[in-house]
Amino acid sequence: MSVAGTYDCVTKTPMGDQKSKFTVNVDGDTFTGQQAGAMGSMDVVDGKVDGNTLTWTMNMTVPMPMKLTGEATVEGDTITGTVDAGAFGKMPMSGTRAA
Repeated sequence: MSVAGTYDCVTKTPMGDQKSKFTVNVDGDTFTGQQAGAMGSMDVVDGKVDGNTLTWTMNMTVPMPMKLTGEATVEGDTITGTVDAGAFGKMPMSGTRAA
């Protein structure tokens, strides 16, 4: 099964649980997409696909500018991983395929 799709995700942040839609558009061993939630959306930068593992970065602007680094594994319709927010540490992210 492809890792491509849209996932309803929750990231556990210092500001509480942040719900978002994480879109993964695969092209060979790379992917594009975005994470969109209540605080706006961030485009995936440098997305890579290795089997069922995704790695990427995003440039957050709200509530403060910060580079985020993500890594997640897709198993069936479930995505689990972490988002590294530098000085704020790694935040768990999980979700299920919506489309």
